[in-house]
Amino acid sequence: MKFRSILQPSFPTRTNTFLRWSQRLFFLIGILALGYVGFVLVDAKLYQAYQNWRFQQDLEGLKPPVSSGEYLPLPGLPPTLAKADRANAESLRMAGREGSPLGRIEIGAIGLEVMILEGTGDDTLRRAVGHIPGTSLPGQEGNVAIAGHRDTFFRPLRNIQKDDEITLTTLNGSYRYRVDSIRVVEPEDIEVLDDSDDAVLTLVTCYPFYFVGAAPQRFIVRAHRSPA
Repeated sequence: MKFRSILQPSFPTRTNTFLRWSQRLFFLIGILALGYVGFVLVDAKLYQAYQNWRFQQDLEGLKPPVSSGEYLPLPGLPPTLAKADRANAESLRMAGREGSPLGRIEIGAIGLEVMILEGTGDDTLRRAVGHIPGTSLPGQEGNVAIAGHRDTFFRPLRNIQKDDEITLTTLNGSYRYRVDSIRVVEPEDIEVLDDSDDAVLTLVTCYPFYFVGAAPQRFIVRAHRSPA
């Protein structure tokens, strides 16, 4: 009995100490997690603001300084055609570079406006929506496919409806699409990215929108380009 009386007081003390340090550790982890989320959100907003500003300057005709690799338009082209020719060449050059700005997507009915970058890498989709490599470029014929995260830039897609108008703006021009269909598919149903003889736009995000963890399905919006 004397042996037990000596040991018994030590157990609650050790347990309480462990619990206190565990609480402090989890509190610290929570603070770090919230700090990281805040950093990601602020970084994305600042990046979008900066890229929108740069894109608007380019649309208004303000070009970067001439560099050794700058594209030179074909000789003899009128100024308007020369500008379009240069913009087209710049789009093609940038399309192969992950994270390069390609344009802007706007859906007024759901309050969505975000820059489009090339590629679908983690850093790209953290700051914008991404053009899926291998699909047509914005403004081209065929299937233009764009992906975005359901919990950031593409969350407003949960409210999109048939016949809503989607605008893609690039240095080559502005293109309007009208929503034809909205559906949910399995991740392996990649035929939604197949090329098309028509000018179509495919928006891809994960589904359900409020699912916790890796979402099991994909939310697909398909739209056809409206006549000019």
